[in-house]
Amino acid sequence: MDLTLFIGGDYFMGKTGRTNSSYSEELKMQAVHLALEGNISYREVARQLGIRNKTQVEVWVKRFREGQPLQQEVVRKGRTRTKFASVEEEMAYLRAEIEYLKKRYPNLHGE
Repeated sequence: MDLTLFIGGDYFMGKTGRTNSSYSEELKMQAVHLALEGNISYREVARQLGIRNKTQVEVWVKRFREGQPLQQEVVRKGRTRTKFASVEEEMAYLRAEIEYLKKRYPNLHGE
């Protein structure tokens, strides 16, 4: 099981002990401009701005050159959440889901 905890811009991965930092759009643009216009190495840009790894700066510069957004899209895993207008509607949905599962897996319910 992989537990994730978000504290002050860092994502702490419970299972592996890794942390993933979250950087603002302004910091990303500042890093890109320093790397492209400041004649500074990626490593030096990362050091000056407090970015953990020079590779992150390289990725931002590559995205900027290709015209892609610097902000990476969040990919959510799992089933999308269903919205209900009322509690009754939700109950009807859940009852139908239970009936479907009973028919699909008849040996799993104890009736």
